[in-house]
This record gives sequence, structure tokens and C-alpha cells, in this order.
Amino acid sequence: MSKDVPVESEHPAVKDYRDPPPAPFFDVSELKLWSFYRAAIAEFIATLLFLYITLATVIGYKNQPDPCSGVGILGIAWAFGGMIFVLVYCTAGISGGHINPSVTFGLFLARKVSLPRALIYIVAQCAGAICGAGLVKGFMKGIYDRQGGGANYVAPGYTKGTALGAEIIGTFVLVYTVFSATDPKRNARDSHVPVLAPLPIGFAVFMVHLATIPITGTGINPARSLGAAVIYNKSKPWDDHWIFWVGPFVGALAAAVYHQYILRAAAIKALGSFRSNPRN
Repeated sequence: MSKDVPVESEHPAVKDYRDPPPAPFFDVSELKLWSFYRAAIAEFIATLLFLYITLATVIGYKNQPDPCSGVGILGIAWAFGGMIFVLVYCTAGISGGHINPSVTFGLFLARKVSLPRALIYIVAQCAGAICGAGLVKGFMKGIYDRQGGGANYVAPGYTKGTALGAEIIGTFVLVYTVFSATDPKRNARDSHVPVLAPLPIGFAVFMVHLATIPITGTGINPARSLGAAVIYNKSKPWDDHWIFWVGPFVGALAAAVYHQYILRAAAIKALGSFRSNPRN
């Protein structure tokens, strides 16, 4: 008698998945946990390192006598995208690797983090950005102010409306990528995705910088814009500074709504569950 050989299915089995429950809007118990403050410290250090490496790259490039001898816009975009890749990889297991108030805001809107955690993350990110920009000025004191401090402002030839639109679209791309890379449904289906999640996020930052550097220098991160503006402290970055908060927050809001309520159809699922409840 021949042994029965199990026949492999044409379609590989898909792992079951379950969306995690929404984070509580306000969870006081978090404030008693060391892990809560450890995550805030991780966000502070990560944003500090992000600002130090990226602003130093920008200023170093601008200080080159021959533009062709420096890293160029492509190198600057790689510095921003590469640092996000590295830092998200390092901190994702501790704080989630936000490193950006607009990402934190988008995840808060999607009920991925509570209000206290979102607020302390944003404070830690802004403080880290200011300290990181301060380190750059301390190490490059002679050329920091002369080369603009890496601050964001609307470039000549562009209107504030164009700059705002560029910041909204750029942040939408970033936050949409964050939602897609961390989607629990995809993580259940493709076990390699959690390992690779920092890669598409870093690439999103890289691509957005290529498109937006000529317009605003690319903000898409209010902490990055704030840190550079505080340390550089000239009128032009402050005059345009509102763009680098309004644009990213609007872009994050649009990305959260698009991913959660259109792609994931959260509203329809909730309505269907309501209708199917026999007690109603």
C-alpha cells in the first residue's frame, strides 16, 4: 500500500489576525508605568539624533564651495530617509518609533495611542529636536548661522499655499506608509513585514524629500521644523513656521481617515457589527 501524501493547497493558509483593541482615550494608569517614561526617553533621544545627523548634513552640504563636491539634494534626502529607517528599527519595540509629532497625531486619531502618550511623545520629540539642533550649532558654530541652520521656510518663487499643499501631501505619504507598514492584517499574512517595516517608512521620507526640498526644505515633521527654528531663531523661519505644523497635521488627519475608514472600512465594519447584533 502506498502512503497517502498530503496535497499542498494551491492557496497557502492565511494566518488569523485580530485588530488590537483601541487605545483608551485617557489612561491614567499609564502614568504609573516605567515603560511609559522609557518610551518617552526613546522618542527624545531618537529625535535628537535625527536632527543632529540631518541638519549637520544639510549645513555641511551648503558650506561646500563647489555644490558638485557635496552630497547634493539626493544625499540630503538619503540622510533623512536613512536616519528614519535606522531610528525606527532601533526604537519600534520601545516606543513605536514615531520620531515625528504628525505620526503620533495620526496614530492618536486612529486610537493606536492614548492622549497622555501622544502628548508626552510630542513634547519629548520637540525637546529632542531642539537639543539636536543645538548640538549642530555647537559643533558648527562658525557656519551654522551663515548657512541657514537647516531651518524650514518657503523658498523664493513659491507661495505659502503651494508650500502648505506640499507639506500636506508629503505628510500624507509618510503617515499612510506608517499605517500600511504596521497594519496587523498584513503582519498576520506576511511574517517578514515587521522586520521590514522601517524600510518603507524610511523610503517614504526619502522620496518626499526629493520632491519637497526645493519648495520648503521639507518639513513633514513639526519637531524637526521647530528645533531648527528655535536654534536658528531668525524671522523668516518663524514667519512661515505655521505651515510646518498645519500642513503635517492636516496630512496626518487625511492619512488616518483614508487608511482606517476607507481602506480598512472601520466605519462600515462597526455598522455591520451593530446591525448583526441580535440584541438590537
